[in-house]
Amino acid sequence: MERGTLHPIRGLRYLYHRLAGKIAVAAGGAIVGPGLDPIGAPHLARFPGSEIRIGRNVTLISKTFATALGVSHAVVLRTLSRDAKIYIGDRVGISGGSICAAIYVEIGDDSMLGANVTIADTDFHSLHPAYRGGHEHSTIKTAEVRIGRRVLVGTNAIVLKGVTIGDNSVIGGGSVVTKSIPANCIAAGNPCRVIRMLTAEELGQPVLVAGFR
Repeated sequence: MERGTLHPIRGLRYLYHRLAGKIAVAAGGAIVGPGLDPIGAPHLARFPGSEIRIGRNVTLISKTFATALGVSHAVVLRTLSRDAKIYIGDRVGISGGSICAAIYVEIGDDSMLGANVTIADTDFHSLHPAYRGGHEHSTIKTAEVRIGRRVLVGTNAIVLKGVTIGDNSVIGGGSVVTKSIPANCIAAGNPCRVIRMLTAEELGQPVLVAGFR
């Protein structure tokens, strides 16, 4: 039984925040698969004509009481241009994370983003001082971000533009990922680097995303 249903008052709190979450997602205009479980209202900001797609059985935690480490803010899903896309796969879990796309960000099936992870495919501002006032100047650098399947990104990690993280890999908490990380490894640091490859025994363990909190 879920912790939030053990006491009637706690159960009502979960019920209220799940309802608020579903209303916020619907109001944000995302394309949503069945089984969405938002605890608290995420912040969805969809640029007109862009696309935010959320897969099946996704968990979005925007309230501190619903996750062990707590969250600094609600989940943020934001697109910055008409052609931008955010694709979140099936059974993904996100706690207080921020995903911002000027062009394309993808999170693969069964991946988990720990508390307050930030993912962005843009530098947001130009290197040229005269053009730093907005997000749309041609000198602002952007590049797609792709997170593979069954990836675990630890709390407070930052994933920057142009990064691909391969299937099954683990990114340590607080890491700053500036370059792509291969599949089946543990990586951490600033800048994030491969520490070691996962063993055959580790890769053979079942994926237990259903209990994500």
